[in-house]
Amino acid sequence: MLRSAGVGVGDEVVVPAFGNVEVAEAVTLVGALPVFADIDPLTYCLDASSVEAAVTSRTAAVVVVHRFGRQADLGQLHQVGQRHGLLVPQHGESESPYDEIARRRERAAYLDAKLKGVRTPEGGDRHTYQQYVVRVPGNGRPDRDAFARALRAKGVDCRVPVRTPVHRLPEYRRCVTLPETELAVDETLALPVDAALTRREMQRIVSACNALGGLLQPAF
Repeated sequence: MLRSAGVGVGDEVVVPAFGNVEVAEAVTLVGALPVFADIDPLTYCLDASSVEAAVTSRTAAVVVVHRFGRQADLGQLHQVGQRHGLLVPQHGESESPYDEIARRRERAAYLDAKLKGVRTPEGGDRHTYQQYVVRVPGNGRPDRDAFARALRAKGVDCRVPVRTPVHRLPEYRRCVTLPETELAVDETLALPVDAALTRREMQRIVSACNALGGLLQPAF
């Protein structure tokens, strides 16, 4: 889409650093320069004010990435695009069947109600829970990683969604401060929320998390 819209050499494209590198690679492939903006800490998607601050006279586009089944604030991001005459393409997640989404939402609601000691995700009617991402409070990455190891030892298949923000990768290293992105990288952990999970498996996830959560400072 970028190439067909005329984006190329000499242009800048604002992208998130929280997530996979594919979006930045797509910008580089058309000869443009990826410029990284910070995220909204609740949605993990681009923050409109950070995007606006990153816009220069060379900016041609903003690539909006929806994350974990949560939609970016398209209204605000399109307003930024309109003010500066920018292309605002979306990079979405694959859609799931409605019944699968409904079962994931049911399991997410169960975790929301039962989990203690971690910060549960902000829901909303449009959240499809492609991933159920919590924040592990405490001392950032060391506590999050220790928490994850302990859960895995109890048979809970959790994973760190983003280990390194794109602006810290060698090929895209930038002298830019993205505090919400870096905090999210250090604190987030994806817990199982698959539609096929049984009630017993959900109870095991809650039991394992809550047994550890008491060792950390309370969620807020």
